[in-house]
Amino acid sequence: MTAATPRRPICMIVHAYYEEDPRVRREAETLVAAGWEVDVFGLRRPGEEPAAVVGGVNLRRLPVGRHQGAGLPVYLVEYGAFLFRALWAATRAHRRRRYGLAEVHSLPDYLVFAALPMKLAGVPVLLDLHEAMPEFFRSRFPKAANPISYRLLRLQEKLSIALANEVMTVNEPLAERLRGLGVRPDRLTVVLNSPDLTLFDPAAHPRRAFMAGGTLRIVYTGALTPTYELDVLLRAIASIVRARPSLPVSATLYGRGDAQPALEALAAELGIADRVGFPGRIPIEDVPRAVAAGDIGIAPTRLDPFTGMSLSTKLLEYAAMGKPVVASRLPTVERYFAPDTLAVYEPGHPESLAAAILALVDDPKGRRARVDRTRRRIDELSWTRQAEAFKAVVVRLTEGSRHKRGAREPGA
Repeated sequence: MTAATPRRPICMIVHAYYEEDPRVRREAETLVAAGWEVDVFGLRRPGEEPAAVVGGVNLRRLPVGRHQGAGLPVYLVEYGAFLFRALWAATRAHRRRRYGLAEVHSLPDYLVFAALPMKLAGVPVLLDLHEAMPEFFRSRFPKAANPISYRLLRLQEKLSIALANEVMTVNEPLAERLRGLGVRPDRLTVVLNSPDLTLFDPAAHPRRAFMAGGTLRIVYTGALTPTYELDVLLRAIASIVRARPSLPVSATLYGRGDAQPALEALAAELGIADRVGFPGRIPIEDVPRAVAAGDIGIAPTRLDPFTGMSLSTKLLEYAAMGKPVVASRLPTVERYFAPDTLAVYEPGHPESLAAAILALVDDPKGRRARVDRTRRRIDELSWTRQAEAFKAVVVRLTEGSRHKRGAREPGA
């Protein structure tokens, strides 16, 4: 490709509301900034326009909505409806747009088959695996999990990977799993799901001194689903109230999900309903402001085979905003962060979480040192660096390069 050759547009397909998926937004906006046109085919909420332009990205909202917290049959119908609508819409658009690359984001993995007609027409396909779908299924639908369903999920995963020219994933543990399944290192790239530091910039928001006004403000920004042990957080807050009745403490849990009614009932049962707020989901643009208004960011992930390979974007965002972070002790957390950076607690143990929070309260000097060291680590892992690896994959595929290279992990 020469400088005079125009870049062909990029097609992205994602089973999500585009505005709510930070990774897809970062990738799409990175490509737009680098000179590509990007069309994203995603979900549509009731009342939304079928087409829009957000941050220079062309949205094609398909008439399928998300049923968060629904049962397995509803999810399967939703996935199937979106797969066929995305296949039809993207294939029709390709006839006019002549895409240079089709990137498909999981879940589900088999959504990559929406790009099959384009692949047959010579368009390279990139599959971005955000999660390990077989493990996600066992975690999210334990009653339906059995050896047969697991083998079927592994089969669809392998077929989906086989269709793609290359694969990306979000951290090294997931990459190790994929290599164990037989994915060649030269077809696999790790691009961390790290924050954009131009958005998560503490200097852009009023600085709150730790416990300004005497109240300890705990903040959580994410889904209110069983994957995140917010019940453990509520029990930890109740424990702090009992142990330190003179310490005013409150928690604001931003987000939505099927666990909210149970969490509200638990807060009432523990006698801390007046200390816990549920403002609902906020746009990603408002998350930095919400974090800036808190004192400690919490990333309470429940440990299971699925989450053992995940790294919460929340903890990266809290740290980018210069806040002390308490996170579950997960293998990925310990892989990417040294013990003297963010604080960790034992998953499933409210007393361990309460102790981690109080240790930050009681040690101002140590707290500030942890914040500084964690922030430096975030600079190493930031999207500024990850974007270069992502763009390299796109350039390689769109230019048809055949040279070999091993998977690398920027900032690891």
